[in-house]
Amino acid sequence: MTAWLVITARIHDRDKFITGYGPAAARLVAQYGGRYVIRAPGAVCLEGDGMEGASVVVSEWPSRAAALAFWNSPEYAEVRKLREGLADVQVMLVGD
Repeated sequence: MTAWLVITARIHDRDKFITGYGPAAARLVAQYGGRYVIRAPGAVCLEGDGMEGASVVVSEWPSRAAALAFWNSPEYAEVRKLREGLADVQVMLVGD
């Protein structure tokens, strides 16, 4: 069954985010079998406590196990360090 990682990020330093973390994370998403479905800035919260103006990224995975293998991998743990202090991030795993 398909699963999705839904990431909302309020990015504080877009230049560093898109030149460091972004490409490194994208390589690992592909390596672990995921694919980006949505990558878009400027979210509008219509209800609830969303991050107004945030960027939203949705990646699709063949299964929850595949998404978690990526998320918990030692490679991604290193890449995640590249975004420390650059963004406030909320991540949800949906499906499967």
